[in-house]
Amino acid sequence: MKVWLLDTGPLVAFLDASDSYHDRVRARLSAHRGGFCTTSAIIFEAMHFLTVRLEAAERLVMFLSVSRTQILDPTDQLAHCISLMRKYADTPMDFGDATLVWAAHAVRVYDICTIDIRGFSIFRAASGKRFKLVLS
Repeated sequence: MKVWLLDTGPLVAFLDASDSYHDRVRARLSAHRGGFCTTSAIIFEAMHFLTVRLEAAERLVMFLSVSRTQILDPTDQLAHCISLMRKYADTPMDFGDATLVWAAHAVRVYDICTIDIRGFSIFRAASGKRFKLVLS
């Protein structure tokens, strides 16, 4: 089963019909027959954007449950995430991005659903492996 990492942008776009990426993301996620993986930091970020529309936040919870998205917690990797942010400061890399780069190495998944094409074209997993941008 092919697993994709999920970034904040596509999660928000998938659940918010007013988002400019909504149709594109909805088509890709709906057609995907594999699994999903993300981090708690990404969920917190998505919730922050979606709480303006409480129904969208509720749909996020439902999507995560129905899709059985694996949610990784980077609590023990905070220093590592900060070092990644420092390494990619010129790109830049935010904390959510850093947790996804950490997660990629942790679960050996390099296909990512993101709208941050520039960042994830530059970022590398600890193994040096490039990310495959599934929305491109």
